Amino acid sequence: MPWLVLAWWCARQVDLHWASWLFHWEGGAWALKRSVVLETLLHRGGRQLSQLAWTGLLVATLSRWRSPAATWTRPAARLLLAVFASIACVAALKSLTHMDCPWDLAGLGGQRPYVGLFEARPASLGPAACFPAAHAAGGYAWVALYFFFLRVAPRCRLAGLGIGLLAGLVFGLAQQLRGAHFLSHDVASLTMCWGVACAVDALFGERGVRGGESQA
Repeated sequence: MPWLVLAWWCARQVDLHWASWLFHWEGGAWALKRSVVLETLLHRGGRQLSQLAWTGLLVATLSRWRSPAATWTRPAARLLLAVFASIACVAALKSLTHMDCPWDLAGLGGQRPYVGLFEARPASLGPAACFPAAHAAGGYAWVALYFFFLRVAPRCRLAGLGIGLLAGLVFGLAQQLRGAHFLSHDVASLTMCWGVACAVDALFGERGVRGGESQA
């Protein structure tokens, strides 16, 4: 189903319309490409923050792994796996799809013609690696917090989901404003990250939730 939605999206050229609007809104150039807020704070800083959060959680989990009182360590281990696997899957797919970034395309500040996801890419264009969006995935991967809290503190599960969605949305929009990604690149990353999180929980999660609370 997600791939059917992407096919419709490409056929309607939603990406091009949205990116073109942003490009002209910025004055016919990606004026925010080198923005301190977007490039330094949200792109570089956001990536480092996601890496730091993952590393910090890993250290905390390993340090309390053998503690009987630390009931959160196994859910945390699954969270670590889901975040790592999500980012790895997005990175692997980027190397296979060969999609260009908006700033590389004619009419959007670049020279290359637009080639859709389901179109044959001319060999003369060379490789590209912009689909899905890796930076947005660094935020969306944390939607797996939903399943962490589902096992540890079920009442907080939607807040956990919201953290991942908000991080991915902010990271993704920052890159769109810089001309680095199309909207569909972010949607694909979110789809993959949620799918990986669901798969990890289905394969390795305990049945039921803490305190007998409903999962609905």
